[in-house]
Amino acid sequence: MSRYRPPSPPKSAYITYEGAQALLAELKYLWKEKRPAVTETVREAAAQGDRSENAEYIYGKKQLREIDRRVRYLEKRLDVCTVVDRLPADKTRVFFGAWVTLEDEEGELRTHRIVGPDELDHDPAYISIDSPVAKALLKKQEDDEVTIRLATGEKTYTIVNIEYHPIPSL
Repeated sequence: MSRYRPPSPPKSAYITYEGAQALLAELKYLWKEKRPAVTETVREAAAQGDRSENAEYIYGKKQLREIDRRVRYLEKRLDVCTVVDRLPADKTRVFFGAWVTLEDEEGELRTHRIVGPDELDHDPAYISIDSPVAKALLKKQEDDEVTIRLATGEKTYTIVNIEYHPIPSL
């Protein structure tokens, strides 16, 4: 039995301006603040002597590897991503960055924003442009009905509202 895992499908290379700023802030924090602090801790632990049984040293080295891995990922991802820094010409349709309010058959309202896959942890209302829900919503207009296939079956939603918030000036 092998441990082979097929590669995951490529993520969309789009990111909102706010998402790009959040990733840049994380990168700056990791590189300028967290990594130097952990490096200092490892240096102090190494000065204590025997490294093979020094838990602070071992844990600090592990933290440094994790920080370095995340920094490499963020640098590569930010190089690949396309920052969507302008609103679409047709604001009556659903495109990347839109806030979409949906109403289900029971009359319950849900609001989602379509963002890049790297931004999902910033807000619970965010959905990835790669998700089935977002793919079903793209290019639809208000009052359009959208049928989405879920694990529990198909569900129909009506688009109640489409909004685009202004993008901060660069």
